[in-house]
Amino acid sequence: MIKQAEKELDKLLKGNRNFVNGTPTTKNMTLETLQKYAFHQEPYACVLTCSDSRVVPEIIFDCGIGELFVARVAGMTTGPNVVESIEYAVKKLGVPLLILLGHDDCGVMKYAKEHYPEPMSNFSSILKCVYPVLDKKEEISNGKKCHNFFAQEHTKWVEDYLMKHSVIINEAVKNEKLLIAKCHFDHSTGLVDLI
Repeated sequence: MIKQAEKELDKLLKGNRNFVNGTPTTKNMTLETLQKYAFHQEPYACVLTCSDSRVVPEIIFDCGIGELFVARVAGMTTGPNVVESIEYAVKKLGVPLLILLGHDDCGVMKYAKEHYPEPMSNFSSILKCVYPVLDKKEEISNGKKCHNFFAQEHTKWVEDYLMKHSVIINEAVKNEKLLIAKCHFDHSTGLVDLI
């Protein structure tokens, strides 16, 4: 499964280069494709990413209908519903690849840095998932690093969180049935890089 996951990751990164070069090749964007998957789905990757309107995995990876199982939540934060969504993709759909996709200029990262370490009445569950990175990274909280670096550190934290809080994900990784790829999307270039 790991070789399959590596193959799918390579395909997605090549698709990203198509996006950057303005040469998308996606064909699976028609009603005919949707009808093909009307009663089943066979995604080859799960993507956990931010709800940010500029981060659209199907477009930036040059994919179409039925290729990606995408979970989007502000700040790529985690919680029971998010974890279970990924577990569903891994256990029920058998995806061999999980992409954790952080990005530049994340509003949640900016907001967290501006308000750290104050508890907030608004967005408290989101900040609860972001503050632990600031707790561990004094150089970030002191403002020596930008929020884009902070977003990359958060992506690493999300992987650690999933491994510690999901038996399904943890066992799939240990049994080489799942590859987790930590990625970062740069708005200025359109490139997705591995962290």
